[in-house]
Amino acid sequence: MTDSNKKLSLNEAASRFLVNLPSAEVGVSQQAIYQFVRWFGRERSLAELAADEIANYAQRISSSDTDYQRRLDLIKTFLMHAMKEGWTNKNLAIHLRTKKGKPRSTASIKQNAAAVIPLTQQGYDEIKSGLAALKSKRPEVIDEVKRAAEDKDFRENAPLHAARERLGHIDGRIIELEETLKLATVINEKVEIIEKVGIGDSIVLIDLSSGEELKYTIVSTKEVDPTRGKISSASPMGRAIIGRGRGDIIEIEVPAGRLRYRVEKVEH
Repeated sequence: MTDSNKKLSLNEAASRFLVNLPSAEVGVSQQAIYQFVRWFGRERSLAELAADEIANYAQRISSSDTDYQRRLDLIKTFLMHAMKEGWTNKNLAIHLRTKKGKPRSTASIKQNAAAVIPLTQQGYDEIKSGLAALKSKRPEVIDEVKRAAEDKDFRENAPLHAARERLGHIDGRIIELEETLKLATVINEKVEIIEKVGIGDSIVLIDLSSGEELKYTIVSTKEVDPTRGKISSASPMGRAIIGRGRGDIIEIEVPAGRLRYRVEKVEH
């Protein structure tokens, strides 16, 4: 395996795999492949995936997806292709085994289906706008693929590979945003003073060592934007803040030591 293949991300590997499929097969494959990619992380190195991780993924989807066998077959094809291309030196496909056992109860299935993604109205609107922009861009990229495909020497046709790669990225992102909107619930953003911090709340902190005032808004992982003070509820800071109230002292462990803050104000 070359050094470049060792560093190949799952997202890049998926794009390379999908763009070389016949157009009729791309649509049925990309959703399963990109869900697999998002599960392990888009930037995760394909070469780093371990057998037990693949086996655990197979168990996870076999217990929650009525069409899991088809998904397993599509992902197996992807992993076998990855080994053939030298993107990994492990035969990971053999670890995608169907789980044997009783199907889950209807109540359990309904409980899983009820999972939601809390979003602020602004975050919801931004995702919706981004989805519309991608859908309007897609026909243009499809035209690029068609024009590049007029050159019959596919092996040396860099413009064709690049256009197919862009199309794969766009299609994957469209699926991701559509799934987010499908599971989204817009939280109430009426401004009021509240006692405990939750997702969508704004909080003012005082750094107890410097006296500096910091303001953050706690959002879901889909809305994170550090440049605008939007931090994830799953981040170390977010986890420390959630459930706290005005006057509370919070402490956060970082490599440089321990940070201490006082909650000065909370707004919803």
